[in-house]
Amino acid sequence: MPRVLIILGSKSDLPVAEKATKILKSFDIEYDVAVASAHRTPERVADLAKNSGAEVFIAVAGLSAALPGVVAAATLKPVIGVPVSGKLNLDSILSIVQMPGGIPVACVGLDRGDNAALLAAEILAVKDDEIQAKLAEHRSKMAEDVAKDSEEVSRNVQC
Repeated sequence: MPRVLIILGSKSDLPVAEKATKILKSFDIEYDVAVASAHRTPERVADLAKNSGAEVFIAVAGLSAALPGVVAAATLKPVIGVPVSGKLNLDSILSIVQMPGGIPVACVGLDRGDNAALLAAEILAVKDDEIQAKLAEHRSKMAEDVAKDSEEVSRNVQC
């Protein structure tokens, strides 16, 4: 059974979701991906939120980005919204950030499926030492990469 369910508002959101699946795979976290529209298939969204068995939801949506809120309204489990950029970038991010009181949705930056997956991993790591260790290793690797970049810049940039 998947621990994370990624719900896309439409198939066109798949490139953003693939950023999340790449991270989840690297942490050996089982996931599933589904397409369900908050406006065109609200019953399907509610059914997925209520019956999937997932521990964390990632909802990827652009435009009005109602999907994360609809998922959150149908479950008591954590929901992470990923706003998708488009012609009007602010509408999707503001829609997710400005949830009414009582139905919270976490929100990551535009198109940041990767950060949504990392946040899902952090949520799961609260009760999973193996994921917690992988997160620590991931952060250590990022720090090493920054140190290498700094050394390279120092060598190649003349002041």
